[in-house]
Amino acid sequence: MAVLFAANSFAQTTSGGFSFSESSVYYGARIGLNLSTLTGDLIIDDLGMKAGLNVGPVIGLRLSDATPVFLESGLFFTMHGAKNGDNSVALNYLKLPVLIKYGIQVSDQVAVLPFLGPTIGIGIAGKTKLAGSNSWNSFSNDYFEYSRPDVGIRFGCGAEWNHLYLEVGYEFGITNIADWKKNATDDASEHNGALAINFGVNF
Repeated sequence: MAVLFAANSFAQTTSGGFSFSESSVYYGARIGLNLSTLTGDLIIDDLGMKAGLNVGPVIGLRLSDATPVFLESGLFFTMHGAKNGDNSVALNYLKLPVLIKYGIQVSDQVAVLPFLGPTIGIGIAGKTKLAGSNSWNSFSNDYFEYSRPDVGIRFGCGAEWNHLYLEVGYEFGITNIADWKKNATDDASEHNGALAINFGVNF
């Protein structure tokens, strides 16, 4: 389940390219794989990539009658974090992307859609676990925790065929999500990063 463009926005063509005669608003939903990492001065060393879920609805608006430029947003449940053996950090967010997309007609039923824009997230749940120790809430700990707000930049490209949509994108975090609680001299800096592969179907 995941959508990017109302089918009428791209499935019809004229001699000039896109058909502009249909509604400028589209709806949909997406589901995909988030391959996430943490970068910076990691509190837990040598953490690698962690696979997670990315799912949510989308809504888009055409910004111009003359050109196929769209503004798309939505609300996603997104799993971030990192893992290495028994050491793991799980960070789950609600995220609001604000993406600018440009449609390029490849054929009568295929369009390519590069995109770029910011994402705004809030952490809602997560666990951190070290080998040989108990797990704790990633966003609530007396010594070290991850801050809940997260802002990033997402870019990538999608492709629509008939009523199906597939995209690959990367998001890099701008916000420093590391938050030391007891020792103010320790200045950790960690950022989210994720490669996302999302699938959609138009309706």
